[in-house]
Amino acid sequence: MSTGKQNYWLFKSEPYIYSIDDLKRDGKTHWEGVRNYQARNFMRDDMRKGDLILYYHSNADPPGVIGIARVAKEAYPDHLSWDNKSNYFDPKSSKENPRWVMVDVEFVEKFDRLIPLAELKRHPDLKEMMVVKPGMRLSIQPVEEKHFKIVHDLGTS
Repeated sequence: MSTGKQNYWLFKSEPYIYSIDDLKRDGKTHWEGVRNYQARNFMRDDMRKGDLILYYHSNADPPGVIGIARVAKEAYPDHLSWDNKSNYFDPKSSKENPRWVMVDVEFVEKFDRLIPLAELKRHPDLKEMMVVKPGMRLSIQPVEEKHFKIVHDLGTS
């Protein structure tokens, strides 16, 4: 449950599917296709308009954080789960009982450089950040404010 304070997140996106440059060009988009219950619950229960997001390029060489986005609209039903022509179709989801949600995100800034995962792992003050932990594959992860600020500083210095 949200405490009313600002939350911070890390969103993973494959750059060949939707990069930070795509978000910059579009200005805003809906973040659809999340099909993990824990990530869905973060979006549905804890994400608030105005929360800041570390934009992470996954399945890239190297993977890493490339910029900042912001939650522009809180969770609402992911209509693609009802579209049987969509890659995100889920026959157990319906308009009457939606199983999945999405949020809208907007572009804030692109970093001067990508902060590679290897650099995040080496940073002594980021050891507890979820993304650096072995086996952490969630596409949406909460981030502590202190970790967000460190990563932001790395990307803009």
